[in-house]
Amino acid sequence: MSDVPTEAAAQHIATIAKETGISVTSVASTAKLLAEGATVPFISRYRKEATGSLDEVQIQAVRDRMVQLAELDSRRVSIIKSLEERNLLSPELKKKIDAAGTMTSLEDIFAPFRPKRQTRATKAKDKGLEPLAEWLLANQGGDPAEEAAKFVNAETETDAEKKVADVNEALAGARDIIAERVTDDTALRGRVRKIYEEEATVVSKVMYGKDTDAEAAKYRDYFEWSEPFKSIPSHRMLAIRRGEKESFLIMRIEVPLERVVRLAEPEWVTGRGTAGEQVRQAVEDGCKRLLMPSMETEMRLAGKKSADETAIKVFAENLRELLLASPLGRKRTLAIDPGFRTGCKTVVLDAQGALLHHTVLHATAGSNNQMYEAAVELAGMITKYKIEAVAIGNGTASRETEAFVKKLKLPSSIQVIMVNESGASIYSASEVAREEFPNEDVTVRGAVSIGRRLMDPLAELVKIDPKAIGVGQYQHDVDQRALKTSLDDTVISAVNAVGVELNTASKQLLAYVSGLNSSLAENIVAFRTENGGFSSRDELKKVPRLGDKAFEQAAGFLRIRDSKHPLDSSSVHPERYPLVERMAADAGCEVAELLTNEAARKKIDLKKYVDGDVGLPTLQDILAELAKPGRDPRKQFEVFSFAEGVEKPSDLKAGMKLPGIVTNVAAFGAFVDVGVHQDGLVHVSQLADHFVRDASEVVKVGQRVNVTVMEVDLPRNRISLSMKSKPDMEPRRAPSGGGDNRDRGPRPERRDSRPQQGGGGNNDWFSQAMNQAKKK
Repeated sequence: MSDVPTEAAAQHIATIAKETGISVTSVASTAKLLAEGATVPFISRYRKEATGSLDEVQIQAVRDRMVQLAELDSRRVSIIKSLEERNLLSPELKKKIDAAGTMTSLEDIFAPFRPKRQTRATKAKDKGLEPLAEWLLANQGGDPAEEAAKFVNAETETDAEKKVADVNEALAGARDIIAERVTDDTALRGRVRKIYEEEATVVSKVMYGKDTDAEAAKYRDYFEWSEPFKSIPSHRMLAIRRGEKESFLIMRIEVPLERVVRLAEPEWVTGRGTAGEQVRQAVEDGCKRLLMPSMETEMRLAGKKSADETAIKVFAENLRELLLASPLGRKRTLAIDPGFRTGCKTVVLDAQGALLHHTVLHATAGSNNQMYEAAVELAGMITKYKIEAVAIGNGTASRETEAFVKKLKLPSSIQVIMVNESGASIYSASEVAREEFPNEDVTVRGAVSIGRRLMDPLAELVKIDPKAIGVGQYQHDVDQRALKTSLDDTVISAVNAVGVELNTASKQLLAYVSGLNSSLAENIVAFRTENGGFSSRDELKKVPRLGDKAFEQAAGFLRIRDSKHPLDSSSVHPERYPLVERMAADAGCEVAELLTNEAARKKIDLKKYVDGDVGLPTLQDILAELAKPGRDPRKQFEVFSFAEGVEKPSDLKAGMKLPGIVTNVAAFGAFVDVGVHQDGLVHVSQLADHFVRDASEVVKVGQRVNVTVMEVDLPRNRISLSMKSKPDMEPRRAPSGGGDNRDRGPRPERRDSRPQQGGGGNNDWFSQAMNQAKKK
């Protein structure tokens, strides 16, 4: 971006301002800050006066559009160079190229001049048939056969590739030349493109011979499918494309041939004689053989891009909700990764998330004696470590484990909470986990991740590839570079919105802080380890390779509890400390008192501190932060419980009303966990009593909802739910291949819900176990 010439940059700024409605001044200031290396969170939070208080979404839009326009300029330069080298660049052509505002229009202008590989038209030109093509276009009243005879040279031409055997070959070659010209007609391409965008139909059919293939069954709804291209939903486009990629479907984007030919003929066919008929044939051939396939390719790419953008947006929104889920906070936690045969992996974490103890409890399978011993050990750990919360992973045996723990009749102060464990297995086998726990196996690491995820979802989830968390939609089919950019933006935004505790944060979390990277994060952790932590933000400047620019970008997002300076635990940037100190002096108190004394804060007249560098937006932010320094923007944690006695799909009956948690949101609906090891689908038509165009308008990942069971399909493990006040009890499903939940990332197996062995009947031994634990 910084390499773009000043004149070009000014044009880009004007273009973006016009497209977005953002003022030229704001766009220019934002572009300048980005070019200087400022991050999106920093600009949004600490440079409001410069940008006119643009939010992160607007700043990202400016950033991304600047990149797109720079790429357009680069392609423009490349095209001009190509034309100059071949002496094809006229002043008129250059003017058109300079005026092209999109990559598509630029490529349309270049199309007639693009170096072509051997085509039927280039072969005809090599045979010297271009004059005949010109004659057909200009002299449509003459006899084409008579004119074509002049180009027959089968006996005189020594070069076999340049021989024209007869009149028919000459006319065919001339038509090929005309057909290619029709295809390269910039104005015609623009009109045909508009027809495709507005009138094309997406048609899907089963691949020949695959209609009885068992693997193809998931795409059965698309064996004979068609719908308008302009309105096809993202998930359906991606599903059909996946079916095509797997060789189960054939997809076409179609417009009737006659519709395109009728558009082209008036410009190219100007006579009705035999010469005009030759041109008409050439036009029809050009439309059918060249122009329409070219347009279909464009539409496939455009459709894919649009579907990708929607799917990526859904993924990013879901990820943000998951990252910003309510944290339980610093509490001594016992975390359980449930299991049947192999037992429940159990760990004890202190309030900072450090591992204190681990074991395996056979709490869900085995003899009464084994389960009694498990109860004694569990109760003993809860007592010994003064446990404040119990986290249970929501995978296999989760409800059985939850029931086991609750039978211990723990004090009401100890919360028992089910935790979404998607991605925990990925973390447990990762390099990050091996580095954190080199002496523990994957089962212990996975249980630790479950416990820490309850305490602080954001801090733990940043250690996992977002694609493994399980909130995506066709994530493996979309543009991976665009997906990574969007997900990185989402994680960075979430981390910086919450802020990071400098003395306890992992290097993975620190790496997402504005201005930092993996290398600087490692240096911070190393410095922290060597020096016993940071006592002030200013000490960051002592970290190797952390320069002034990195400090400026990062400092405001890093928190230090019990720091020397009271503002180090807030989001007030160090560059504004002198300003706050002035406020305190004017209010007749110390800075620390401003954080605790509302009366002192009320004495502050913000208008007194407005100058050329600081305006009211920043001053208002500072005052709000002084009132609640270092406040966590996430919602307060609330305990959620599934319905008692409903633990597996077979327990569900149509008409049941149950509490649930939204685990994933797609355009076609929302997946909801009701505690039966298999998420149910609330189709978009069942999300509300009013019309809903997109599920994200109504629900978010992590949201607690009440649902009604509409249908349970045990053979296919499908559960249909409704959030309507009065469900119609006729579930609608997304078509096969589009409504599945395959791309939510690696997820725990949640369908093994064997009944608990032992522990039935009289549960007095649970009380005995508690008493035994207390004696120990």
